[in-house]
Amino acid sequence: MLKRLICWNHAWEDEILAVLADPSLASTVAPGYRRVTAQRLAKMSAIERQQLRDFSLAYRGAKGAIAIGKLVVLFCLMGIALHLSSPAKFGVIESLLLSNLFGISTAFGLVSVWFNYRRLPRPGLRTFLILTGLATLGAAFGGGLVGVIHDKPLMDMMEKIGRSAVLAGFGAGVVYTIIHSIVAGWRNREYELLNTQLQLQTQQERLSREVTEAKLHLLQAQIEPHFLFNTLGAVQQLAQTECPRAADLTANLITFLRASLSEMRNEQVTLSSEFRLVQAYLQVMKTRLGSRLEFTLELPANLEAIQVPGMLLLTLVENAIKHGIEPSLRGGSIEVRVSQANSIVKIEVCDDGVGLSTTPTPGVGLANVRERLQLVYAGQASCTLAAVEPHGAIATLNFPFQLSGEST
Repeated sequence: MLKRLICWNHAWEDEILAVLADPSLASTVAPGYRRVTAQRLAKMSAIERQQLRDFSLAYRGAKGAIAIGKLVVLFCLMGIALHLSSPAKFGVIESLLLSNLFGISTAFGLVSVWFNYRRLPRPGLRTFLILTGLATLGAAFGGGLVGVIHDKPLMDMMEKIGRSAVLAGFGAGVVYTIIHSIVAGWRNREYELLNTQLQLQTQQERLSREVTEAKLHLLQAQIEPHFLFNTLGAVQQLAQTECPRAADLTANLITFLRASLSEMRNEQVTLSSEFRLVQAYLQVMKTRLGSRLEFTLELPANLEAIQVPGMLLLTLVENAIKHGIEPSLRGGSIEVRVSQANSIVKIEVCDDGVGLSTTPTPGVGLANVRERLQLVYAGQASCTLAAVEPHGAIATLNFPFQLSGEST
């Protein structure tokens, strides 16, 4: 029996926690008192539900039973103290019953006020009368219960405790009204403050997101003409000297533009799409540089669906061409490879061109890449550039693993 009761309590706790996390689940609760409870919880504000959920998690299962047990022990000690102070008026059993009845009802009343402050009426005469009436009835019930325990006539007990019950009820009503006013007022002010903070936070996040998107669009706008003007300049140069190669370059440029058409406006693309764009770009450069350029692309099949910011890898490849291969009289090769270690993806763009300058100046391409990484991954990604022996350079990207369809 006890095991079934514990299982039932755990199931109800799980149900309450689920509704507090997702109010739409209230309609799926079995009809009856449990659905009524779930619907009341669903009507609470998001702040109230979160506060109640935190409290429920803190006192779930055995923790709640231990907390109630501690209260019972405390109230029993108070009852014993009451008996010792007036042994003629209050017997041991009466003292224990009254102290626990008053103490537990007060504790649950405080908890009720603490989490229902938004639906409580403003403290006033009506609230005072209601609380006083309930407290008086509670005192009369407690006195009548003591009479039943001692096998005394109920009417005789009510005559004896009538005045005491009214005084006790009036006193308890005053106490409850004061507590109600203090707690409800305090909690409502706390709610308004939290609600204001959440609204400001939401507005700040929205503005921050809009600024981030605007910066990304601006950075992409800087990337697109950068590639196009460089390539069109190469077409113009070849057209003045070698018409057949200019025709080949124009054809490859058309292929590149078709590959990049859907990628240039996307903030996130798959690695497979980015590699197709890089390959189209390198074909353009291959036509322009001829035997001075060789390239290798390595993308494992299991990493093709990983998402990256659009044209990010292309920027690094273009940077390797511009600063590594083109200045070299003998040309060189470019190798692009991707690997994964745990939840980090690494992309390497390696060239064996002229290498790094002894007095390097910050380029627009790398600065653009680093800024976009910061905007997209919020400090969880990096871009480094290092020299390789005997000559050349390697640019390395490290960023969190993210498949297509996932959000950052």
